[in-house]
Amino acid sequence: MKCLFPSFSATVCRTLPNRALKHLGLLAFTAVCTAAPAFGAERIYVTYGPLEVSVPIESLALFAETGKIDSNLDGFAQYAKKEQLAQIQLALQARAEIKAVTIAQFLYTPQGEVLLERLGRIIQTKARQPGFYAIRAALILAAADPEGLTAINVLRKFPTYGIRIDIARSLGVANELTTLINRSNRAIAGIVKLSEAEAAATPAIPDGEMLQPQLPGPYTWKKSSITLTSPNRDRTFPVDIYLPNGSPRPAPVVVISHGLGSDRISFEYLAKHLASYGFAVAVPEHPGSNAQQIQDLITGRARDVSEPAEFVDRPLDIKDLLDYLTKLSATNPAYRGQLDLQRVGVIGQSFGGYTALALGGAEINFGQLDKDCRLENESWNISLLLQCRARGLNRSQYNFGDPRVKAAIAINPIISSILGETNLSKIQIPVMVIAGSADTVAPALLEQIQPFTWLTSANKYLVMMNNGTHFSTIDQSPQSVFRPPTAAIGPEPALARRYVNGLSLAFMKSYLNNESQFRPYLEPVYAQTISRDSLGLRILRSLTPVQLQQLLTSSPQPSRPASPPPIPEAQPAPARP
Repeated sequence: MKCLFPSFSATVCRTLPNRALKHLGLLAFTAVCTAAPAFGAERIYVTYGPLEVSVPIESLALFAETGKIDSNLDGFAQYAKKEQLAQIQLALQARAEIKAVTIAQFLYTPQGEVLLERLGRIIQTKARQPGFYAIRAALILAAADPEGLTAINVLRKFPTYGIRIDIARSLGVANELTTLINRSNRAIAGIVKLSEAEAAATPAIPDGEMLQPQLPGPYTWKKSSITLTSPNRDRTFPVDIYLPNGSPRPAPVVVISHGLGSDRISFEYLAKHLASYGFAVAVPEHPGSNAQQIQDLITGRARDVSEPAEFVDRPLDIKDLLDYLTKLSATNPAYRGQLDLQRVGVIGQSFGGYTALALGGAEINFGQLDKDCRLENESWNISLLLQCRARGLNRSQYNFGDPRVKAAIAINPIISSILGETNLSKIQIPVMVIAGSADTVAPALLEQIQPFTWLTSANKYLVMMNNGTHFSTIDQSPQSVFRPPTAAIGPEPALARRYVNGLSLAFMKSYLNNESQFRPYLEPVYAQTISRDSLGLRILRSLTPVQLQQLLTSSPQPSRPASPPPIPEAQPAPARP
């Protein structure tokens, strides 16, 4: 058999490992390898009802490379503003640094296929067939080509003569996105106003008395690493432990749970910060949803971004860890009397945010999942691609609540369906939910703001980072397969991490140690004091479902809304030294 595209034959077919080739399966090769002569898309056919116009792809390429508008594009260009044309040109030029094997593996996961199915309704072949397989082939071929994964190259690699774009459906999608963005902007603007109103009614901390909870504390610490084997599960995972030197004993314990595709290093900065103030900090690495899992997916050793069992195994990892530390503090002289396992706080980001709140008392909500996941293919809430995987679990009652856990912080959590309103309302410990206004992975309105209104805890905090993204608080790890680009990380990630340091310290000092002098650093007035324009910070102590509904139906705010960032362009992580 001869390959239809030389670049695919020379690059992808040579570089994909055997396991990856098996996962790609026969459909991949029927899409890209055949005995027919080589061809690729030459024109885009834009349809709207009975109307149809076509544009040569090379006219778009000329515009992308030089900004020149030839006669084929002149009719479209006259309706666009100069700024819009410049944005389109930049979008056509943008290149995602991602290897063919990496994108191929993702596009064959359930999550990748959901995205392809939705795109395929809008982007079709000339014969009006769904573009599912053609889009997948074009993305893989473009990534394998020396020119890389650009919009123009994807169009050129589309394995049919023409590409048909259904404008009616495109407008429908655009309307859905516009509605979601407008609702999100209203909610975020309303939260800012409510927070500022609360701040105005609260006296500010006098400058001479103000602490600096975001700065390192007075204690040194010692880091040790262990490998823990679960006594009840076929699961082994590493844990880093940060034990402060010279602080009062026994020390309260804080556990940090990383997000999907991250690892123990991702929040090492936070572990060190808390240890410097006298907390014992344990950072487990969750196999099956860590950086290694993504690496295994790429090399063909894993079939999915994350298996459904991770929704059970993650909280059980932490329960096993707490059990282990309890025994360690009783039997190991180095830990005897060092740890207070009845004062435990859990901090988690994204998938780790779910983990933290599950340990806080919220059970998996299969009824909500069944309801929401029927619309998974229609939703622009990308986090549902992961949450809906939990439907593959056995329908048991999973109760991970642990009485040792006295406080929880969830950063960019994914919780709207996996936990849902009924089960989130069962959490009674103090909770802080941190959201980013520009988070396109776990949208703030759907995954943090609305779920916050479902919480019934007497002590709850909603923290909004204006312009913050899903990646703002994650530190880069040498083990990570990808490095998100600057646009995906958002402005001033170092400032975002300082915010997290200060907020986490004040929260844990307040609710694990009952140190009342730290409560003012959880108030809206303090957040407003330290907030910066590039990455705004606001805190809200209360928001009811009725208040949220009023914000969503209010008139649009005159200020510029917080727009979501561009789609992340994954970049290979640097080689480890």
